[in-house]
Amino acid sequence: MKVGLYFGSFNPIHTGHCIIANHLAQTTDLDQVWLVVSPQNPFKPSGTLLNEYHRLHLVKTALEGESKLKASDIEFHLPRPSYTIDTMTYLKEKHPGHEFSIIMGSDGVQNLHSWKNAEVLIRDYSIYVYKRPGFEVNTPLQAKLTILDAPLLEISSTRIRKMIKEGKSVRYLVPENVREEIEKGGYYK
Repeated sequence: MKVGLYFGSFNPIHTGHCIIANHLAQTTDLDQVWLVVSPQNPFKPSGTLLNEYHRLHLVKTALEGESKLKASDIEFHLPRPSYTIDTMTYLKEKHPGHEFSIIMGSDGVQNLHSWKNAEVLIRDYSIYVYKRPGFEVNTPLQAKLTILDAPLLEISSTRIRKMIKEGKSVRYLVPENVREEIEKGGYYK
């Protein structure tokens, strides 16, 4: 099975994340797209993160009824901070019959050379890249990149958290069932 791994803090997951994941599941050779909830991104401060289990719950809620999209807590069981190469190595050992790829925006490709064991990542895994405005797809590394024009929305989790804190509606920015869970849990207030 070919599985694309879409890593993120998903703090919270929003409609833009869902559109990208679904686009890749529907328009590429991937059998499934796993949204890997990162408990701690080495490039982001952890103080602004909602509890990882709440974020995982919101991702699962967003993906209800989807057969090709799956929420993954794999990094919850690995040392922190989470490094992509460690996750990929672990998944390769745990699921030897699966072929894993990485999904990222073109903004992430520009930093790829600074990732832990970047040379091994690009040697051993293919990378699906969705274009983001203002970020050319170029890397000094010889990566196996598949460049995609995915539908993009100008939505950010940071903006959503700010709006919630200010008491503003985030309807249509997040899936409706996610909005209900955020309100019920009192998240990001």
